[in-house]
Amino acid sequence: MGLKPLRSAPSTGMIKPMALITERVSLARNGANDKVICRLASGWAVMGDVQFLPGYCLLLPDPVVPSLNDLCVQARATYLLDMARLGDAVLQVTGARRINYEILGNSEPELHCHLFPRYDAEPEEKRRMPAWFYDWETAPAYDEEQHGDLRKQIAAALAASR
Repeated sequence: MGLKPLRSAPSTGMIKPMALITERVSLARNGANDKVICRLASGWAVMGDVQFLPGYCLLLPDPVVPSLNDLCVQARATYLLDMARLGDAVLQVTGARRINYEILGNSEPELHCHLFPRYDAEPEEKRRMPAWFYDWETAPAYDEEQHGDLRKQIAAALAASR
């Protein structure tokens, strides 16, 4: 992704980096996010930047909001349904044992959900712990050549489930 797009801060006129989720949604809207799986009713399904657990992906809302609680009841229901549909597609394509869903927002204070497929083949000490215990620094980065078929299979599973 390289440099982050910049925006003017209205109160100071200073240039500051665009918030990460807002940036990724903007790139998706413009066809410039190579990790996009597909557009869903509530936002964008995207592959994770790293793939230590094959099929790790996120659901980014569009429009971006600070948290799930900032959505109206209907938008909240749509987001949660899309989250479950994405999880179903990842399960179907990867054969994972389960999906761990995580909505945090502490580091990136904009709504987004991490979907971590969990596998029987994971080392025992990792399988029973949150995915955050993996070494993200040495994890394989998403690469279209290596992970593109998986991205396309998830998109196809989502399209078939409409």
